[in-house]
Amino acid sequence: MGEAREVMDRLTDAVTHPDLKVIAELYAQDAVAITPDEGEIHGRDNIVAYWRQMTEMVPDGRFETLHAYEAGDTAIDEGVFSGRNTGPIQLPTGETLPATQKEVRIRGVDIATVKDGRITDYRLYFDEMEFLGQLGLLPDETA
Repeated sequence: MGEAREVMDRLTDAVTHPDLKVIAELYAQDAVAITPDEGEIHGRDNIVAYWRQMTEMVPDGRFETLHAYEAGDTAIDEGVFSGRNTGPIQLPTGETLPATQKEVRIRGVDIATVKDGRITDYRLYFDEMEFLGQLGLLPDETA
């Protein structure tokens, strides 16, 4: 196992057993993350703030790895994130919604490029509409 794989596995563990200190240690100070819900996030502190919101929203989150790869300095995971929304939901507008208490199960892909033991470039892909729908946050479609 190479460095990228080891760092990605540590990140997954720190997100599913919320440890923001470890998450901060895994990102370079000038790291960039791309997410479907927040877009481009610059800097370790802002990335940690993103993970804080996610881990507070679904504190019992689990990740089931379906495929795990490593190519040079990059690790790629495909899997299913699941858990119950028991914490507040932060919207991109700055508004906060109360927890829905609903279960979510979302398939996604994480890609992390690692240099000198820290993530410098991170990309997270998941279907945001499916996520919002499972939380019950989309308007009802009536014909």
